[in-house]
Amino acid sequence: MKYIVSLILLTFAANQYCYSAISGENDTIRSERIFLESKLARDFDSLLLSFYVQRALRDTSSSFTADTTMVGTFDPDTVNVAITLEDSVIIRRMSELQVLFNVTYNPIVKAYIKVYTERKRELTQLILGLSRYYFPIFEEELDAEGLPLELKYLAVIESALNPRAVSRAGATGLWQFMYGTGRYLGLEINTFVDERRDVLASTKAAIKYLKQLYGIYNDWTLSLAAYNCGPGNVNKAIRRSNGKTNYWEIYYRLPRETRNYVPGFIAAMYVMEHFQDFNLTPTPVDLPMFTDTIIVYQRLHLEQVATVLNLPLAQLRDLNPQYRRDIVPATPSKPYPLRLPIDYAGRFITLEDSIRRFKDSIYFNPAALTAAPVRGDFYARSPGKNYRELYYTVASGDNLGYISKWFNVSITELREWNNIHKNQIRAGQRLLIYVPKDKYAYYNEINHLSFEQKQARVGVKPNQTIATSNTKATTDDSKFIYYTVRPGDTLWGIARKYEGVSEQDLIRLNNLSSATSLQPGQQLKIKRLD
Repeated sequence: MKYIVSLILLTFAANQYCYSAISGENDTIRSERIFLESKLARDFDSLLLSFYVQRALRDTSSSFTADTTMVGTFDPDTVNVAITLEDSVIIRRMSELQVLFNVTYNPIVKAYIKVYTERKRELTQLILGLSRYYFPIFEEELDAEGLPLELKYLAVIESALNPRAVSRAGATGLWQFMYGTGRYLGLEINTFVDERRDVLASTKAAIKYLKQLYGIYNDWTLSLAAYNCGPGNVNKAIRRSNGKTNYWEIYYRLPRETRNYVPGFIAAMYVMEHFQDFNLTPTPVDLPMFTDTIIVYQRLHLEQVATVLNLPLAQLRDLNPQYRRDIVPATPSKPYPLRLPIDYAGRFITLEDSIRRFKDSIYFNPAALTAAPVRGDFYARSPGKNYRELYYTVASGDNLGYISKWFNVSITELREWNNIHKNQIRAGQRLLIYVPKDKYAYYNEINHLSFEQKQARVGVKPNQTIATSNTKATTDDSKFIYYTVRPGDTLWGIARKYEGVSEQDLIRLNNLSSATSLQPGQQLKIKRLD
């Protein structure tokens, strides 16, 4: 494979740095280095959820304990001097990199090299292990499109090679696509599938996008910057820099995260090409180097596959991260791929019918596809021949508690008879109530009574004589005023509206069970003081 030897830009005057300052770290560089460290820390936390990463860290835990250069609490002062390379050595080795990019070494790049080799050593070693699985996939696709193979390092700074990585802004997958960009590039994103997390589909989309950006700028550093923040922001930075198109000359005109991007890329590329110089050891991650893709034409749940093939479900999820709910939503007209370790592909084909039938009624209920609304039996008790339907019209201030007492039924019965959610009723609503036939006239009269008359019936047997005319109840209303409860009202707030009235007065006069038993629309009786 033919490489184009890079043109190394080592003129620090253009970058507003000098060679003697390379070893220093000013406040700006420190701030941006910490910014990158925090992003890598989030990526590492996310990677720990992976089945293969958990197993790798568990299997190598003893070596982490024994070798202090491999743990997250790495102290650069304790490292053998052999890995503390001189700037001149790094510059010489950068000049020997066979890459198509303009590679620059300056204090910012050096600070990011230190992040990867000192402060985030364990993550870097994990990325080195993961790269043995992901890089061959990237390289094959990049080579097919004629793009520089070193673009594979872009996924390192984007996601730390984690297909499930999600940024604070919602960018997702190995190549960190936002929803809109992913859809624009033809990736499928819906309830069940997110191809931003599909290794192959997202890689093809990233290559397509990078080719478009390079067509705009004809410069890979600017194309990388635009990949991160969008061509609009890069164009603004160019305009604000009086048309300059050198990345380092528009550096401080770019968004902060994008300023980290190109130096972070250069640092990651250098460290991964020369990781032995820093005593870095790739963490052995047992992602299968050889996999096979089965095209599925019917819905499958990953648990069905994992159980029948005796594969860990977490392992299957790592190989198929695009399926958000463990469901492959395949149909004969729209098939989907299922990636398996190559040793299991033949077994899947042999046992495919068994896999589909395994607990299929649990994972996929066939009856649900043809379900139709059915009138349910909402009766709390069978009305029988001794009961009759009665309809009560809800008045302002009514609630289920009052109505249940007036008709001598339970709140549960009212809910079930009328399919009421929680206690939500509204004025003017007609409620179905079953009452004894021989008491129908007594209960039907309630529709024509005032609130006070209905309240007076509570506890009175239907065969007793009580005042049921539309005249005023025995209580003298002239001694009281009535307040309708509004949403958010409290007894304390209502009592404050009326001089000489306390919460206890309201509770006692209205037979309330507590200070919190208020319902919007409820009417409260308040004694007049004048």
